[in-house]
Amino acid sequence: MPWTPDLTLSDKPRYLAIADVIAADVTSGRLAVGDRLPPQRTLAKRLDMDFTTVARGYAEARKRGLIDSRVGQGTFVLGAPKTAALRASARLSADLTMNLPPEPTEPELLEMMRGGLAQVGRDLVGRLRYQGFGGSPADKDAASAWLGRRALVPTQDRLFVTPGAHAALLGILGILAKPGDVVLCEAVTYPGVRAIAAQLGIRLVGLAMDADGVTPAALDEACERLGPKALYLNPTLQNPTTLTISEERRAALADVARLHDLPIVEDDAYGFIPTRKISPFAAIAPDLTWHVAGLAKCIGAGLRAAYVVAPSAKASWPFVAALRAANVMASPLTVALATAWIEDGTADAILRFIRAETAARQKLATEILPAGSFVADPLSFNLWIPLPAPWNRSSFVGHLRDTGIGVVASDAFAAGGPPSEAVRVCIGGPSTRDEIRRALEFIGHALAEPPELASSYI
Repeated sequence: MPWTPDLTLSDKPRYLAIADVIAADVTSGRLAVGDRLPPQRTLAKRLDMDFTTVARGYAEARKRGLIDSRVGQGTFVLGAPKTAALRASARLSADLTMNLPPEPTEPELLEMMRGGLAQVGRDLVGRLRYQGFGGSPADKDAASAWLGRRALVPTQDRLFVTPGAHAALLGILGILAKPGDVVLCEAVTYPGVRAIAAQLGIRLVGLAMDADGVTPAALDEACERLGPKALYLNPTLQNPTTLTISEERRAALADVARLHDLPIVEDDAYGFIPTRKISPFAAIAPDLTWHVAGLAKCIGAGLRAAYVVAPSAKASWPFVAALRAANVMASPLTVALATAWIEDGTADAILRFIRAETAARQKLATEILPAGSFVADPLSFNLWIPLPAPWNRSSFVGHLRDTGIGVVASDAFAAGGPPSEAVRVCIGGPSTRDEIRRALEFIGHALAEPPELASSYI
């Protein structure tokens, strides 16, 4: 029978009553997901009311996530009020696209952070002058103390303070490879290095991976066949897969790289996050490795500073020239703040907070999302979600985007072969734990819902 809402029991404005009846009829089973509602003009005539009132009623139901209209096809039921409530609540946490550490909220920690800022401000005028490239002796001492947590003790002629990991990677890859040269990386890799390679005209080639990361056999074969100029790796809590290369695999990859005299570019963005330490490539093969230890992921993304350890003093000469030409120097204000926080223990306190809050958010993901539906490390800032059929990455991203949740499709990370049907979901940054929880609830609901029931969000 044609659906006609019974508005006689409601004392609300009739457009709101229409939306209420749609919700009630879906809950009772009178309307099912996918049912087509009468055209607005037809229903207006049937109810003997203005077309505008019916149009407002349908608009209210769309706003609640109950229905959707498709041009040339009609208006269809999307889901139950529970689905609509999830959509509405999930809108509070919009952006899960950026892989950032959780932001400090503890008053005592914030006070410590402000204390370091005040200390830097005491020599504000001096910090506004040009400084020598690579960091002052005090800044390098702080960098050495920080890197010591990763069992690295480089001499100061191999250690440089730079304006962020991206600037460092651009300088390193720029001196190792020319346009058209091959640089190897993981088959699924950090999108920032893809952008840098494109900027430099470098051919980035992804290598086959298993549960321990890039396989030694794939590296050896690519070295023989392609004559690469470098191997780029993000070996700890890799972005986006959250994989950490085992100690044994690192040693095996270093052996292959040594066999082919291949420089290793180690992007150790997340190396300070795990409590169980695995030796960096710069400790396993120091004469081959360019080690980049950015502060963005272990302290804060706005702290644009990174510590670079070169394989040798001689190897650093062209790097220094390239970085000086592009950046002149790292911001003295930023570097001074990093040094102050390392010296007074604030950096360690921030790191402890990041670990604790990340672990709590990962626990939420484990509790909310279907078991086995995602890949993550207990201390990673993101989840890697292989999508269940028949979902594909574009439809899933679009479905979440309509709700206000931003996630990143696997296309951004693919460096070897076609992208997999997967998305990255970030759970750090400025979003609160409650906002993350509500977003994860909707994502879990979406994973359990066939895409045809959300076709209007594709």
